Amino acid sequence: MIGSLRGRLSRKSIDEVTVEVGGIGWRVSIPLSTYEALPAEGEEAALVTHLHVREDELTLYGFASARERRLFEILIGVSGVGPRLALHVLSRLTPDRFVAAIRRQDLATLTGISGVGRKTAERLVLELKDKIGEFAEIEAEEGEPVRLTTSGEDAVKALIALGIGRTAAERAVQASLADAPDAAAADLTRRALSTIRE
Repeated sequence: MIGSLRGRLSRKSIDEVTVEVGGIGWRVSIPLSTYEALPAEGEEAALVTHLHVREDELTLYGFASARERRLFEILIGVSGVGPRLALHVLSRLTPDRFVAAIRRQDLATLTGISGVGRKTAERLVLELKDKIGEFAEIEAEEGEPVRLTTSGEDAVKALIALGIGRTAAERAVQASLADAPDAAAADLTRRALSTIRE
C-alpha cells in the first residue's frame, strides 16, 4: 500500500498532479482543497495517499492532510459512493462543512453538490451520522456553503486555478449567477473576475 508521496511537483491541475519520486512520476487524483494547498510546480510536495484497486484499474488519490484522506475513505465506504463522487464532495465542501451537514442532516447542502441527489444525500446521513465522531470535535463554524450550478462550480475551479481564494471565488460566482443564471462557465468566470478586480 502506498501511504504517502514526497517529491518534486512536476505538474499540477485542478484535479490531478504528477509527483516525481526517485525518477518515477506518480499521477495522483486530488480534490480541490488539496490543489489549493499545493506549492508551485517544480517545488517539493508531500501528499498522503489512498490506493484504490479495481479489477482493471489502480488509481492513486492524494490529500493535503490525513484528515481529508480519512474522510475520503469513510465516504467510499457508503453504498453507491465511489472514489470520483467522494473526491467531488471534498472538492465542494471542506471536511468541517461536510461534517456539519451530516450532523445537522442538512439535505439541502448535500444535494447542492453536483452528483448528489436526494436519495444519496439521505444515505450519506444515515450511514455516516455515527461514523463522523472523530471529526466532530474539530468542527469549525465556516458559515453556510454557497450553492452553485454545475457551471458555477466549474467557474469557481477556474478562478482558484488563477490563484483566487475559494471563498472570494464562490462569492463572486454566486453574484454573477444572480445576474446571469444560465451563463456558461467561461462567461461566469469572466464576469466574476471583473467583479473581483473592481
